[in-house]
Amino acid sequence: MTPSFEAIAASLAGYDPQALRVDLAQQFIKELLPLPQQSEKLGLRAALGRVLAADVISPLQVPAADNSAMDGYALRASDLLPSGETRLRLAGTSLAGAAPSAALGSGHCQRIMTGALMPPGLDTVVPQEFTRRDGDFVVIPAGLLRAGDNRRLAGEDLALGSVALAAGRVLKPADLGLLASLGLAEVLVWRRLKVAIMSTGDELRGLGEPLPPGCVYDSNRYTMWAMLERLGVEVIDLGIVRDQPEALREAFSRAAAEADAVISSGGVSVGEADHTKRVMAELGEVLFWRIAMRPGRPMAIGRIRSEGKTALLFGLPGNPVAVMVTFYAFVREALLRMSGASPEPMPMLRAASTGTLRKKAGRTEYQRGVVTRPDGQWQVAITGNQGSGILSSMSQANGLVLLGHEQGDVAVGDLVDVLPFDGLM
Repeated sequence: MTPSFEAIAASLAGYDPQALRVDLAQQFIKELLPLPQQSEKLGLRAALGRVLAADVISPLQVPAADNSAMDGYALRASDLLPSGETRLRLAGTSLAGAAPSAALGSGHCQRIMTGALMPPGLDTVVPQEFTRRDGDFVVIPAGLLRAGDNRRLAGEDLALGSVALAAGRVLKPADLGLLASLGLAEVLVWRRLKVAIMSTGDELRGLGEPLPPGCVYDSNRYTMWAMLERLGVEVIDLGIVRDQPEALREAFSRAAAEADAVISSGGVSVGEADHTKRVMAELGEVLFWRIAMRPGRPMAIGRIRSEGKTALLFGLPGNPVAVMVTFYAFVREALLRMSGASPEPMPMLRAASTGTLRKKAGRTEYQRGVVTRPDGQWQVAITGNQGSGILSSMSQANGLVLLGHEQGDVAVGDLVDVLPFDGLM
């Protein structure tokens, strides 16, 4: 059972919902997350990107027996002369997929192909390109080999009964190959997480609709959908919801009944019409935070209920850049954990700033930047205007410059943390 909001807040030193540090908001959300409950078995071709619900235990050892790592000649290391060339009589060939040949006497070697079983008594393989033939003999240069070179040992990849893949892993292409190498046609994964998205606001219009003065096309649902697609969740798009109590109540109720998590954009800022915040609070437990960050200060987090079901709510700001930044700062990892995954920290680069950056201590900032490596050293340049409504700056950027809570101004040449978009967006 997940703890109450009050218990989580009491455990966080310095918790202040009106000026909440990014790291404390992240910790609060982590404590709030429900664990996945439902699993299913899938065939390998349907399992890419899904999350393992249980450890995969290897039903065999890989490789099953000692075999050659390359094309060459199998031999006894004890036959190699310490100085001068070694001459070994060639006796047959070992092919991949064939039974091993009979044992060979001292002074003999055998032609062997990659993956072929090592003949009894032979323990080393010399690559064919380092040898020369002299009639029935293979000549090997001095000092080329050590005992056991180019031989794969039985079980060196996976031992029988060992954990091949751990629960919580998001399955990648190599993982599917590994499962197939173990003879496993199916794998147990967690049910795909369902995430409902909506944009709120009377000023929003859908694509193809007329655009009256003061109105804008809704871009947030498209960026949210794309970011969620990268996580492999099932997206329920509830469209644009007008800032009217009944419309909002219906949309949030449907979202809570159908989804595991709900992400809305807009309606949580100070000074906005308060219908969205009031409806959120009516449907469950919701906190409204002012986070010490830029962009993305306002945010709502909570649990909303409908038809006996509960969904986790993420109320994000309405500005397009703020939506993306808060998603990557707070929502992405939360959804991965709700999916049963054990997410690793997002990779960071250290890059030299090409310009001065103004930064107030006491808040975390995410500035859009372009990372390059012109002389073998990473450097980053900011993409001009950093306003939270400048969505084109996110398209131009290939990373976010992350300036920490206590960090101040940055001078030219100072190293800064950069979160690269590649593989993320």
